[in-house]
Amino acid sequence: MSTAAQNTTELQALMDGLGQAAQGCREQLAQADAASREQALLAAAAQIRGRAAEILSANALDMQQARERGLSGAMLDRLLLDAKRVESMACGLEAIAALPDVLGTVSAQWSRPNGLLIQRVRVPLGVIGIIYESRPNVTADAGALCLKSGNPVILRGGSESRRSSAAIHACLVQGLEQAGLPAAAIQLVPTTDRAAVGIMLASMTRYINVIVPRGGRSLVERVQAEARVPVIGHLEGICHVYVDRDADLTMARDILLNAKLRRTGICGSAETLLVDGAAADRLLAPLVLALLDAGCEVRGDAATQQVDARVKPATEEDWRTEYLDAVISVRLVDGVDAAAEHIARYGSAHTESIVTANQATADHFLARVDSAIVLHNASTQFADGGEFGMGAEIGISTDRFHARGPVGVEQLTSYKYVVRGNGQVRPG
Repeated sequence: MSTAAQNTTELQALMDGLGQAAQGCREQLAQADAASREQALLAAAAQIRGRAAEILSANALDMQQARERGLSGAMLDRLLLDAKRVESMACGLEAIAALPDVLGTVSAQWSRPNGLLIQRVRVPLGVIGIIYESRPNVTADAGALCLKSGNPVILRGGSESRRSSAAIHACLVQGLEQAGLPAAAIQLVPTTDRAAVGIMLASMTRYINVIVPRGGRSLVERVQAEARVPVIGHLEGICHVYVDRDADLTMARDILLNAKLRRTGICGSAETLLVDGAAADRLLAPLVLALLDAGCEVRGDAATQQVDARVKPATEEDWRTEYLDAVISVRLVDGVDAAAEHIARYGSAHTESIVTANQATADHFLARVDSAIVLHNASTQFADGGEFGMGAEIGISTDRFHARGPVGVEQLTSYKYVVRGNGQVRPG
């Protein structure tokens, strides 16, 4: 056997072992009581706090290697952990632990004329495979959400965050063990070999029930093309802020700067500003100058270029680009319907915001724009499971089936029908 073939065989055996372990604890985790799952999450949060120095040390090594590899500023921001972000991870686990338990809840019930009582009951999805890039906090968020929803999970983080993810994963395992739950409930793929991703997508259908990708367009497109199990994911976040003729300028400026610049590397960051042409004289220049003065590169249409020599010409490709950086495209549009048409043509159905004091215009925008999240007078950076009161989220789904928007605990469950009778038989 050649070395390459031997390596492939060994990697397949490694991945099969993860899948078998996950399936092996599936029933135990689904039947575990809510108190045990909550205890595991709280213990993991305590571990993260107690081992913060270890996590930060691992992250420093990842950051050093990432800089040497020439990763972009946006990717470095996603990878970076500091004391505040580590504490945020611990708080996120506690917030997930505090969420109501959805397993076993009855979402609907009704009786039939023959006396049958039919209930729709929440159950776990099964073994979930999560493939993600850069952000090591996803290890904590994803592991915790899957545990809370009773799903064993196999995590495959990016090679750039391997040390950070391993340190965080160790805390999750400690939490499981302290609560008497199987360590295999949350597993981390222990290799950076890219072939492991292909195996998860195509060769583990016996073990993995759902795949969730979280990363750039190339990763998600690959997952959607190669996966042989259902996928919950989104391609990218080309998010828009539309400033209407009836917008308050101060509010619009505050929302825009936050939506674009609070964190440029997240999928809820605004990538395009649309300004109502009917109020261009009042709105366009102040908004564009605010962006430029804040250090944001502006690429605009002809009208926007007239505002300031620093504005660069926008190309057709700019309207379709997720920059994940301090760059934004700007265009004048002819009112709310033209804004909606631009979003439908160029957007990714992720998150869009309208800024206006006109409630009728806002209602029209919210009804017409078919994105997973639509907001009125609020920043697109609220596209986050934690901000929705969901504790955290694995990602923002732009799918139109099963889960849409933030994918939290409830979205990681399915349901079964429980039918109760007292001897009924169906007539011939």
